[in-house]
Amino acid sequence: MKRIIGIGNALTDMLVNLSNDEVLSTYELAKGSMSLVDSQLQTDISKAVAGCPYSLSLGGSAGNAIRAMARLGTEVGFIGKVGNDTTGDFYEQALRNIGVAPYILRSKHRSGKCVSLISPDGERTFVTHLGAAAHLHPEDIDGVIFDDYDCLYIEGYLVQDHDLIRTAMERAKARGLKIAIDLASFNIVQENLEFLRDLVERYVDILFANEEEARAFSGETEALNALQYISRMCELTIVKIGVKGALIKRGDEVVHVGIMAAAKRVDTTGAGDFYAAGFLAALCEGLDLRQCGTVGAITAGKVIEVVGTTFDEEAWREIFTLYDRVRNERYLF
Repeated sequence: MKRIIGIGNALTDMLVNLSNDEVLSTYELAKGSMSLVDSQLQTDISKAVAGCPYSLSLGGSAGNAIRAMARLGTEVGFIGKVGNDTTGDFYEQALRNIGVAPYILRSKHRSGKCVSLISPDGERTFVTHLGAAAHLHPEDIDGVIFDDYDCLYIEGYLVQDHDLIRTAMERAKARGLKIAIDLASFNIVQENLEFLRDLVERYVDILFANEEEARAFSGETEALNALQYISRMCELTIVKIGVKGALIKRGDEVVHVGIMAAAKRVDTTGAGDFYAAGFLAALCEGLDLRQCGTVGAITAGKVIEVVGTTFDEEAWREIFTLYDRVRNERYLF
């Protein structure tokens, strides 16, 4: 596996630093969840946090992961839909600028946006209006796109569109690709449980989940039991267990890899996406499971030190230095 193409919601992120969690209570938003809302509700929430510090960046779960993989040297592409607007133009050009091959379709609807509400403890709650991204349809997925790739990486949020995600997986599998998915959010898992279980058993080779998502998917309360449950359905399973690191299982091999302690936990936005990016980039290089988990921990550990998912070059140099140590088996948690 050398080349990865992602598919997901092409979104621009608005990252808002909250002074408290009052807005979550006001709008009945479960802390740490992702809620799909209409344009009006997203606007109302944005107005409610007016005055809080914020920034804008390219977003979307699969988009985050694919862009990080590109910086790590993996050959990647991305499938998504944006509007015929300046935001859509910006999104597509930004992908090209960092070496991602864009398979971007256009819609009459405006480009989608995700408001990321960042609590004082760094936890993030997403309020998403998909806009044009919601109009990516099964008929848009031309199987020829997959011919230049070895793996399709899918964000779990797409599971809400059953026909789209099934079609993408079927057409990728027909061309011999591996399928990797990140479960993305515990509430999405709960709402689509039986469909998601069937999907994983039929098509998925590599699955990423955090502890809450793994519990929701498996019905098991212990992370190790959840890992065992999921691993019966797919080739490679990664369950992230917060500050305890991650449990990784492939066949009979089970590995536990710790975290890289962040200098400061500023914002967890993109932590799961960057973990998957680091892990898959290392897997594409043929590194072993412990090395893959370590690279994932490095990239995830770095992204939570900044607001959003954009690093400066100094941070990337630190990542590359640590990555080289992992390649030479000198840096293990």
